[in-house]
Amino acid sequence: MLPTTSVNSRSQGNGALSPRDAARHTAGAKRYKYLRRLFHFRQMDFEFALWQMLYLFTSPQRVYRNFHYRKQTKDQWARDDPAFLVLLSIWLCVSTVGFGFVLDMGFFETVKLLLWVVFIDCVGVGLLIATLMWFISNKYLVKQQNRDYDVEWGYAFDVHLNAFYPLLVILHFIQLFFINYVIISDSVIGYFVGNTLWLIAIGYYIYVTFLGYSALPFLKNTAILLYPFALLIMLYLISLACGWNFTKMLCSFYKYRVK
Repeated sequence: MLPTTSVNSRSQGNGALSPRDAARHTAGAKRYKYLRRLFHFRQMDFEFALWQMLYLFTSPQRVYRNFHYRKQTKDQWARDDPAFLVLLSIWLCVSTVGFGFVLDMGFFETVKLLLWVVFIDCVGVGLLIATLMWFISNKYLVKQQNRDYDVEWGYAFDVHLNAFYPLLVILHFIQLFFINYVIISDSVIGYFVGNTLWLIAIGYYIYVTFLGYSALPFLKNTAILLYPFALLIMLYLISLACGWNFTKMLCSFYKYRVK
């Protein structure tokens, strides 16, 4: 059994945390430590963050296995090293510049697009999803006998970042090579290729999210997080039948936003 920490664990013989340990394990203390390391690049483990990015595509289970090790050694599920976030930000910048180039945007339009993608698509939507999943998992998925355990909000946000990275690479990098010559053309093959990439990207997001919460031993019924697959496949089939081109709609939306 992998060790987990509850609000009543790590005692000093009377079942309570010592004042020093309690202060060190508060959400505020963890957040301060994380933000402080954000300004010390030499303290970040970029090699390990790159390893995580690679395995999020090939074997995401191994990434969450490392979260178990962190819980054992550092008594927290969420990342304490912002290297992954920094590399993800670089990916966002590079892919957005590529998107701006493919859509023939000017410099200032590309900057506006970058700000939108970073603060709305990634951070804004991420905060919303992480908060919603944090609430749902703590409210409905914690096992009855483990009510002293809870899902850290930072872990919920990490799960979003893990799931967002493959989606970003598929839709903002791989898709770029097919947009002008295949996807936005008024043909069946165009919306088939584009919508299939959307199916893979969002499907990967759902799957990696499911792995993140199923990795927590004190949660139950995490399989319900896979239910959106049914809606996703249904929407995909309807889009093919109706000729909807999601990528073309996204490109039109981005051009409208940067005007």
